[in-house]
Amino acid sequence: MKTILVTGGAGFIGSNFVYYELKKYKDLRVVCLDSLTYAGNLETLKEAMANPNFRFVKGDITDRKAVYSLFEEEKFDFVVNFAAESHVDRSIDEPEVFLKTNILGTQVLLDAAKKFGNIRYHQVSTDEVYGDLPLNRPDLFFTEETPIHTSSPYSASKASADLLVMAYYRTYGLPVTISRCSNNYGPYHFPEKLIPLMIANALAEKSLPVYGDGKNVRDWLYVEDHCKAIDMILENGRVGEVYNIGGHNEKTNLEVVKTVLRILGKSESLISFVKDRPGHDMRYAIDPTKIRNELGWYPETSFDEGIEKTVKWFLENKPWWENIINGEYVKYYEKMYSKR
Repeated sequence: MKTILVTGGAGFIGSNFVYYELKKYKDLRVVCLDSLTYAGNLETLKEAMANPNFRFVKGDITDRKAVYSLFEEEKFDFVVNFAAESHVDRSIDEPEVFLKTNILGTQVLLDAAKKFGNIRYHQVSTDEVYGDLPLNRPDLFFTEETPIHTSSPYSASKASADLLVMAYYRTYGLPVTISRCSNNYGPYHFPEKLIPLMIANALAEKSLPVYGDGKNVRDWLYVEDHCKAIDMILENGRVGEVYNIGGHNEKTNLEVVKTVLRILGKSESLISFVKDRPGHDMRYAIDPTKIRNELGWYPETSFDEGIEKTVKWFLENKPWWENIINGEYVKYYEKMYSKR
């Protein structure tokens, strides 16, 4: 039985990947390492905990001693690094935390993968490392050859980690791959992000804060499609390569918010336009031709289908996100939006 380490597996995309792997492979052992910061929720992994092929370990990827001990004990065959501080607003407020986790934490994992058997390593990155695209050029897309051009401390930290990963491939021959994805959505999405925030506020008849004029465009990717892509890269991706994973589901933020309101039967009068975030990227759009041609991956879930499934999940799992909103998140929410 092979063993895979999933870091950040109590978070949004990481937890979905844990469930994807446990469902697909009956002969794979999944070990989750997560420090359970604000975005990590152990309740998310409740069903996985009942699976004998799953193990949860509370720990920080920047803790070299603990990471090395885990690698020595488990003899991993694969490492997939989801662990990251990921919210742009938070990175603007506290950049140092992002640099520590996203760069130094990645270095510790790379060192461990190198030290304990040249383990197959996959870095989960973001399309935000490419910067943004102009709204008046819908013909332009991010490809794997697009130069890195970061806009926030968050994207700068992720780009730095990507460069470090590729340096370990070139310098040490570590078998690595990187994937850069567009905006994910789906089950277990943390309530500070756009879609779950709008769902929660709409259900509570609260104001729906939309940055600027809401015309910023994002390419939306249903999280299960993303998990499938990472699994395919692990199995058949070429080491030393970057793969872009995009949904071909471009929507303005305002379109997304209005869609959520329509599904919930709520009035658009709940929408409130607030002061824009500093350095807000205008448009993200990924060209996934490389992963389609090499691995046969394509996004199976349209935005209309995915958003319906997502809203349905949040309606059926209110205790999960209500527990988060009723805790520390409330203080953060007030800090971010009360003065905008």
